[in-house]
Amino acid sequence: MIQVQTHDFDMAAEYATLSESHQTGAVVVFVGKVREMNNNTQVQGLTLEHYPHMTEKALLSIVEQANARWPLLGTKVIHRVGELALGEQIVLVGVASQHREAAFAACQFIMDYLKTQAPFWKKEQTSAGSYWLSAKDSDQQAVDKWQQD
Repeated sequence: MIQVQTHDFDMAAEYATLSESHQTGAVVVFVGKVREMNNNTQVQGLTLEHYPHMTEKALLSIVEQANARWPLLGTKVIHRVGELALGEQIVLVGVASQHREAAFAACQFIMDYLKTQAPFWKKEQTSAGSYWLSAKDSDQQAVDKWQQD
């Protein structure tokens, strides 16, 4: 259900696993990638660090909250750490449910909480130097919306 790893993942294989059950009517998968621009600066790569066990525990808590909120048949969260090049996959959030509404909502919920609750540190390599990225207000605002529901 939860994996933090340095190596890449196979989205097709993860989708196949999430859709195995004949009860599954909807699978939503989000994949985040290293993009070439951030804050109007050319990005050359990204380094992600974490505290092993603490990160997995935080991710598991997020998935458990999603499972308590929606009738999910399966979930998968994979987050990569280490040095990543442009275009590489960083994160996968996959959710299976009988209906699309629950699958879409749970996937977004997990991703929104992952951005604010999971202890990852991101260092961006740019043409102007390397920078640790700070949390964005928009990420916290996304989580705040879930707490109002």
